[in-house]
Amino acid sequence: MHYRILVHPKMATDVAVSEHSQVEEKPVNQSNGHACCKSGPGYASPLEAMSGPRETLIYVTSVYSGTGIEKPDYLATVDVDPNSPTYSKVIHRLPVPYLGDELHHTGWNSCSSCHGDPSADRRYLIVPSLVSGRIYVVDTKTNPRSPSLHKVVEPEDIIRKTGLAYPHTSHCLASGDILISCLGDKEGNAAGNGFLLLDSEFNVKGRWEKPGNSPLFGYDFWYQPRHKTMISSSWGAPAAFTKGFNLQDVADGFYGRHLHVYDWPGGELRQTLDLGNTGLIPLEIRFLHDPSKDTGYVGCALTSNMVRFFKTADGSWSHEVAISVKPLKVQNWILPEMPGLITDFLISLDDRFLYFVNWLHGDIRQYNIEDPKSPVLTGQVWVGGLLPKGSPIVAVAEDGSTWQADVPEIKGNKLRGGPQMIQLSLDGKRLYATNSLFSAWDKQFYPELVQKGSHILQIDVDTEKGGLKINPNFFVDFGAEPDGPSLAHEMRYPGGDCTSDIWI
Repeated sequence: MHYRILVHPKMATDVAVSEHSQVEEKPVNQSNGHACCKSGPGYASPLEAMSGPRETLIYVTSVYSGTGIEKPDYLATVDVDPNSPTYSKVIHRLPVPYLGDELHHTGWNSCSSCHGDPSADRRYLIVPSLVSGRIYVVDTKTNPRSPSLHKVVEPEDIIRKTGLAYPHTSHCLASGDILISCLGDKEGNAAGNGFLLLDSEFNVKGRWEKPGNSPLFGYDFWYQPRHKTMISSSWGAPAAFTKGFNLQDVADGFYGRHLHVYDWPGGELRQTLDLGNTGLIPLEIRFLHDPSKDTGYVGCALTSNMVRFFKTADGSWSHEVAISVKPLKVQNWILPEMPGLITDFLISLDDRFLYFVNWLHGDIRQYNIEDPKSPVLTGQVWVGGLLPKGSPIVAVAEDGSTWQADVPEIKGNKLRGGPQMIQLSLDGKRLYATNSLFSAWDKQFYPELVQKGSHILQIDVDTEKGGLKINPNFFVDFGAEPDGPSLAHEMRYPGGDCTSDIWI
């Protein structure tokens, strides 16, 4: 495969920015938008990234918000170098200055989309707070093993200039700006959601989407510039999901089932895809990494389907269910059937394998997607869930017999919760998994997780024939943290990864 290294002038200058109460557009600062030699951050292509150095550190958002422990959330630095004496240990903690933030997903100030820009530098980790609306900027380059707080973007500034709150996904742009999806307004109404733009100095520029082009619900997004398209997904109204999950809220229209297709970089909403009853609560969304490809997937949590989206002959976008996880008939649970609840997934950098988790069932799956229309299951491992042997909840097979999952202990530790966020090594051979989704939902479905804390596992991957196997020597225990058990969520490597880097 051949990848062009370029930054289109249009891409760098035509991003629309709208103030909350105004309709004018403002050009993006072009100082970081020029093309040059291959000396910017990241890698020239996804395949080149696969040959990058092995990860030695992982940054992990770690949460006390909502757990009953009155301590600030923090960014944990974990040693993942097997030759290190502190392997699989938390070696540094950067607490944020406030309580009640709920640190969630993170992104970089610069990534492989800026590879053609020698002035760009992958230095700062952008850490939005889902509940408070605060955005932290963390310097990871001065001392990668001991990151420091660089700047705080206050929610009052964001709300005053844009009306946006509940920030979620952050992606760097080739222009030097940072784009962050926001899930609602300050009252938690989904109708107030949209996309926040920060400049390269982390100042609030305005909203990215053009006035009147906000989505129905917000959550995740991914852009594919060669197809002049960005697509976003739909979680729900913050006023609903911050209180825990209530099935009635789905019936009452407080959760999404749509994908929103935008003109890139212009910010016009071109198409809304209704995924219907097979696509309830579409969360993480990824295009294939090859920037020439016009297909990708979204994980629909409640209906536990992986939905493939793709461009049609007339240039519009369509969708179909590519993988379906059937709900399990169960006894001794709140419902007679239990969905898998696909809460996270990712695609290997060579676009060969797709991995996803079933947070409630407790398994991690690997599929070969070399034919994107027909994924083939190649690996599966049980690492938790609501059905381990010894649990009061049992699954009922079609013949009426009952069964439970065989979940192993690791280094003498009983696994808690279910697999939630995952991150893959650049070479595709190691998959890391945390187990906290969101504190209010953790308390509801896995109260023991809040009481005893999260953990990180490492899964060894067979990248030839397919297959998953738990690494018995790796276990990071967030139940043993100095300030008490915490909830570990998203993971990032200092050098970038397959869920934060986008190629242009």
